[in-house]
Amino acid sequence: MATNKILIIVTNVGEYEKVGYRTGLWLGELTHFYDYVTDHGFEVDIASPAGGYVPIDPESLAHEVLGELGTDTRYHDREFMDLLENTKKATDLDVEDYDAIYFTGGHGVMFDFRGDDLGALTARFYESDRVVSAVCHGPAGLLNVPLSTGDPLVKDRNVTGFSWPEEEAAQRADAVPFSLQDELKKLGANYRIADQPFDAHVVEDGLLVTGQNPGSARAAAEAVVAKLQPH
Repeated sequence: MATNKILIIVTNVGEYEKVGYRTGLWLGELTHFYDYVTDHGFEVDIASPAGGYVPIDPESLAHEVLGELGTDTRYHDREFMDLLENTKKATDLDVEDYDAIYFTGGHGVMFDFRGDDLGALTARFYESDRVVSAVCHGPAGLLNVPLSTGDPLVKDRNVTGFSWPEEEAAQRADAVPFSLQDELKKLGANYRIADQPFDAHVVEDGLLVTGQNPGSARAAAEAVVAKLQPH
């Protein structure tokens, strides 16, 4: 089955529905994961729910954030950034071509990662024994994934994702369409949280890997590679 290829999902949404804030992909949640898995021999395709252009959350481009784990190097890399100009449409792709799927975050994903088609694609990954992973707000892509049993993918699974205290600290509690933490719990997930907001935190449950916040993307990549390249 091994293809040594990972599908990364990014958002197409560049603003909140209720307020005028800009949002989009949190760039480091792409680059930290991308750099680690490509350094370990994996090819990557970047896709989005609608295909096409991917907006970048402006806050993820702040100087102190860009300097983390080489994100600034990628931001200055025209060839890399051009990958976000015209992404593939996720549901046009074949699960058989990939070993894993990874959902990046940024608040934009809260508006376009819960679609039925994307959920059905994710279920096919999971039920064909492929790794399903997500970081920060990316687990929004796990909220509408009905398995063939009829159960949600996250039911009775240990997971994490951007917490409500972190949402409040980011001053987005009034802007977001839902609490990711609460939505995961409603589906029966065993939601786990780091000791302190914004601490790196990854939760593994079989082939499911979730990271809590932007600082967890590299650790999520490490967990995915460990599952795909066991020692």
